[in-house]
Amino acid sequence: MTAMSAITLPLAIFDIGGPEVLLIMLVALLLFGSQRLPDLARSLGKSIREFKKATAGLEEEFRRAMEAPPPPPPRPPAAATVPTSPPAGAEPSAPTNPPPAATPAPPPAPDPDLHSDA
Repeated sequence: MTAMSAITLPLAIFDIGGPEVLLIMLVALLLFGSQRLPDLARSLGKSIREFKKATAGLEEEFRRAMEAPPPPPPRPPAAATVPTSPPAGAEPSAPTNPPPAATPAPPPAPDPDLHSDA
């Protein structure tokens, strides 16, 4: 690939030829002047470099995410352990079963003094 074809290849995307590029450069020179034009080109180059760096970092992150193995499935909860008998000479522990629920008391009988017709 020659130097000339390397320059015209990206411009071929926009169908811009040599005369159009010269016209654009002349207009930019007239608008910005010879003092500011190098500064603008330098800042444009820095911006493009930063953009490429950011996209390369994002590409690398996507690649790593695609190559990483999926996380292992979550473990099921551990089964309840069955208590064993205490060793000889040890005091027996408190029972592990909860106490039986108390039955609710019946409602109180209505008071006959409150309903008298006197």
